[in-house]
Amino acid sequence: MRTVSRREFCEKTATSIAAGIFLSASERSLLADPLGLPIGSQTYPHRQRIKDGDFAGLCKDMAAIGIRNVEMCSPGYEEFASLSNGKRVKKILHDHGLKCPSGHFGLDELRTRQQEMIAWANDIGMTQMGTATLRGQMQNGVTTMDAVKRAADEYNKIAAEAARAGLQQFLHDEVFEMSKIEGDGRLAYTALLDLLDPKLVKMQFQISSMRTVGHPVMYFNKYPGRFISMHLQGVDLNAPMPSSRGQGAGRRTSAGGVAVGKDSLNWPKIFEAAKIGGVRNYFVEQNWDLTVQSVAYLKTLNV
Repeated sequence: MRTVSRREFCEKTATSIAAGIFLSASERSLLADPLGLPIGSQTYPHRQRIKDGDFAGLCKDMAAIGIRNVEMCSPGYEEFASLSNGKRVKKILHDHGLKCPSGHFGLDELRTRQQEMIAWANDIGMTQMGTATLRGQMQNGVTTMDAVKRAADEYNKIAAEAARAGLQQFLHDEVFEMSKIEGDGRLAYTALLDLLDPKLVKMQFQISSMRTVGHPVMYFNKYPGRFISMHLQGVDLNAPMPSSRGQGAGRRTSAGGVAVGKDSLNWPKIFEAAKIGGVRNYFVEQNWDLTVQSVAYLKTLNV
């Protein structure tokens, strides 16, 4: 029997996925994707290439290193404005063996242009729509329970509309979600888990936020089935906490740091707990060099 080279295998895999052909069990084992799910990447850290008109080139490069799923940002993000034609975006993804199950949308888009955004998501083939933060009122990292309740009520209504269109709404965790509730002692994130409808709104855990909101393993075990996805970044718990500031359409970049697998986290334990949490997708959200390193590590995990 002729031995198949790694290059030939990768080329066959890309071609098979693009064509919708199932791989054999032995071939699937070579992919070694954690949870048996395709390795994904958020496109936001690579937004400059998209702004420069190289979306197709980015897709080619992602497929070449073993990424199979991507998470997009809506055309409301300045750097993604050129991707307003969802059907064209889907074709480019398909041509490179990629799928896009999930997307991030600015909260104002969901407030004022939700049906337009739903149509764009459907054209691409998404099943999940989310936002980075509910942007509730806060000051110096402190918010109020009233502000958290208002934000939750509004998002439940947005999620109900998405559900009617067959889409699952989710919530990321950025600045507002990390704020402390005055006189309560909890983080807004914890309160939102109680206030958001568990069927209408799933959660997307940002690994780099764990030093503020808490460990993902704790959340996945305490709130089974509440989490639909993760953003992966390497976190060195022994290093000083990095400073950050808001960017773009209500989100922060997570491009820096350390590669997944070259940090201090127990990733097999995180992925095992993610099964309990209900995670269906995970997306590396780092700059290109760290993405390459992180994807290489994820291929070695058999969870």
